[in-house]
Amino acid sequence: MTVKTLPALLDKMWKDYVEINPLAQKIYDLFTKEGELVLNDHIALRTFNHPRLTIDVMARPFLEAGYKFCGDYQFVEKKLYAKHFEHSDSKLPTIFISELKLEELSPAVNQIVNRLVDEIPKGKELEFDFVSAGRPWSVSTQDYNELMKESDYAAWVAAFGYRPNHFTVLINALKKFTDITELNTFLKNNGVKLNASGGEVKGSKEVYLEQSSTLANTIEVTFKDGKLSIPACYYEFAKRYPLKDGNLYKGFVASSADKIFESTKHGQ
Repeated sequence: MTVKTLPALLDKMWKDYVEINPLAQKIYDLFTKEGELVLNDHIALRTFNHPRLTIDVMARPFLEAGYKFCGDYQFVEKKLYAKHFEHSDSKLPTIFISELKLEELSPAVNQIVNRLVDEIPKGKELEFDFVSAGRPWSVSTQDYNELMKESDYAAWVAAFGYRPNHFTVLINALKKFTDITELNTFLKNNGVKLNASGGEVKGSKEVYLEQSSTLANTIEVTFKDGKLSIPACYYEFAKRYPLKDGNLYKGFVASSADKIFESTKHGQ
């Protein structure tokens, strides 16, 4: 079903996300049973910097709905560039969109990506809800494994297409779990596996942002020549600290996000 409004788009994205990552719904429910109000800090989307699929193309529906560009980031090791967008309504989540720098990858990877993109009907990427359209191409297990050799990020986008990579619980809105270490302990006590790359807590009060995340759940994905069980989506947790002006820091810390990206790399 095509959606044309921001609330409908955000709702569609959440429903698709928890269908792929039921652990997120389980965690959400754990918090609500504790009487917590779960607010979403940000939604992360992934893409390629192919001319038809750049960050700016993916950001169009959000910009049309009142979001504004507020910062950008470089991830040299992962060959990624990212931007984040904020809305004047503080209740709406920040949108974080990253793109893979294809020019820094091999001709083999570029050949696969160009072939996939050519399968997208012309103009489809300009539809309001393309960012929640799922996988707009058919892809083989061979393509996936070839992409995995160079970039787990490229393989993820090829396998899952256009949908949230993760949603994020805003710790600041919680009452019982205001400390990220205590929150992590609560999750682990409930059987949740966390991403320990760079430590379970990424960032610090000194950089105005602390983050942790689950490991991506593994699901069976159907490719055109078979099925593979691969890492899908994860759930993130973020605690923000006030800047000198008293307002909460709304941006991201590249060194921390670099480790958060590892959440979809496990088991490979």
